[in-house]
Parts: sequence; C-alpha cells; structure tokens
Amino acid sequence: MPLLKIFVVAISLGLDVFAVGIGVGMRDVPWQLKARIGVAFATAEVVMNLAGAGLGKLAGSLIGDAAGYLGFAALVGIGIYMLVEAQREAHEKAPLDFTRGWGLFVASLSISLDSLGIGFSILYIGVPLVLALGVIFAVSICATVLGLTMGRALGRRVEERAELFSGIVLILTGAAFAAAKAFHLG
Repeated sequence: MPLLKIFVVAISLGLDVFAVGIGVGMRDVPWQLKARIGVAFATAEVVMNLAGAGLGKLAGSLIGDAAGYLGFAALVGIGIYMLVEAQREAHEKAPLDFTRGWGLFVASLSISLDSLGIGFSILYIGVPLVLALGVIFAVSICATVLGLTMGRALGRRVEERAELFSGIVLILTGAAFAAAKAFHLG
C-alpha cells in the first residue's frame, strides 16, 4: 500500500512536468537539452519535497497529528490552484525560454511548488522518505523526457489537459489520504 501511495503522488507530480515538457518539446529540443531539463525539473521536485517534509516535521512537532491533515489540505489547495493556473495559462503565451538560464530556473521552481505541499504531507502517508524521493525523482525525469519527446506531436491541447488532470489528481489524492488517515485505513 505505501508504494502505491508514492506512485500516485509521483505520477501527479509527473503530469505537471510532463505538461511543461510538452510545451518546450513543441520546439523540437535536442536530446542533450532534454536531459538537462529533465534533471533540472526532477531536482527541483526533490528539493521542494525535502523543504516541504522539513516544514511538515516542524508542524508535526508543533501541532501534532493535525499536521497530517494540514498537509493533505495543502494537496487539495495546490490541486485547486493548478486548475486555476491551467485555465489562466491557456490564455497566455510564455515569454521565457524554458530550456536554459533564468527561464529554466523559473520553470523548475514554478512546477515544483506543488512538491512543497506534497513534501509537507509525505511524512504522514506512511512512505519512507528516501524511497518516496527516489521514485519522485525517477518519475519526474521520465515524465519530462516523455513530454519533451512527444511535445511536437501532441501540441498545446495535451499540455493544457495534463496540467488540469494533474490538479484533479492532487485534489483527489489529498482527499483520499485524509479520509484514509481519519478512518485508520493505512
């Protein structure tokens, strides 16, 4: 059961980087650049998960068991935020080049903000942190490379839908984890 939980979380995070990868991949990016972007995105995901886990641990020591519910509420909130952002971004053009420099940094940071919420709650879903971070890192790299590779063929429609789907998955994940904790189901 814990491994299934982390795969659900990793896939919901992976959908976000997949969506950004599709957007960048529409420009037919060389493989070396795909690898650099994949590592940058995955590293940002793991760093934000670690920061969130640290905040979650601190919150747990301050407010006890309620910190888990606060983390799950953060997942739902971030999912809702992602839905709103997906709608807003559907009407805007991205002026930054997400393949290098400042644009790559901003893209890595923006797509990893949901990982902060995941990290906050990850200590309360019963998954070993090292295993969780390893799976998230691997899934993020794979999702980024897949998005970059498929970007040219799939185009803008899939990019927007992937971000919407990711937000829905985060909302459902946060609600399911909170229910499981409340009813002592795992």
